[in-house]
Amino acid sequence: MSRLTLALAAASAALLAAPSHAQETQMGGDSPPAFEGSVFDGDWISVGAGAVLSPSYKGSDDYVVSPIPIVQGKVAGIGINPRPGGLALNFIPASDGKVRFSAGVAAKLNRNRASQIEDDVVKQYGKLDTAVEVGPTVGVSFPGVINPYDSISLNLDVLFDVAGAHGGMTVAPSVTYFTPVSRGAAVSLSMSASRVDDDFADYYYSVPAIATLAPADTLPTFDAEGGFDSMGVNLLFAVDADGNLANGGLSFIVLGGYSRLLGDAKRTPFTSIRGDADQFMGAVGIGYTF
Repeated sequence: MSRLTLALAAASAALLAAPSHAQETQMGGDSPPAFEGSVFDGDWISVGAGAVLSPSYKGSDDYVVSPIPIVQGKVAGIGINPRPGGLALNFIPASDGKVRFSAGVAAKLNRNRASQIEDDVVKQYGKLDTAVEVGPTVGVSFPGVINPYDSISLNLDVLFDVAGAHGGMTVAPSVTYFTPVSRGAAVSLSMSASRVDDDFADYYYSVPAIATLAPADTLPTFDAEGGFDSMGVNLLFAVDADGNLANGGLSFIVLGGYSRLLGDAKRTPFTSIRGDADQFMGAVGIGYTF
């Protein structure tokens, strides 16, 4: 496994706490840190927990704190990678080439408006079912862009609801720049977008007519259609507790993010009247790598 992959694995173990900037590794004229002889040479696993402050539903202007479990690793050559609300399995073995590919399957739980609805009016429209979204994931990574240990990665998840909640499909492209800034710390900047089909948009963004609601609790009816529903950016800072990314052990992260709702996700009265198209999130996490 390359030195870049070692550093990335250690820092990304902390990244699990979140729904994701260039800086030279050279510090004070010293050579970039070495990462050979690592806990990541072979099978490894990271476990831990985090807490995230985020909107109570997609489009809400009320914020709630939620716990997040942490799991990541490599077992029998299969990579286990984080996703917001889920994980992805990569079946292509790691290589030391100039271009690295990944392919596998991703799965996540979508609990949008399934719990923690803080807005009293939106609450009157009822809780939604939890969607179980599963589908293929592919990616490509280019290491050593600015320094020997950084990388730019492009990824695409195409997920389908198999639980019969929204019954639709989402397409989520993303691009991430990662670099260690010392032997024991790293930063990651990610940009992502989401495109949804008509079934997804209708389930989450359409507003039905409900005759039993009081006028004060009634929103204008709205028929939503698919399209790009959000785009955003996340900035992560990860620190290894003993100052060495390569030897595993305890690590900490701080993550901040912003996304902007688009299309009918922005126009729905759940957002335009009762919420806000500007969405913010923050997370902290702690993990241990074996």
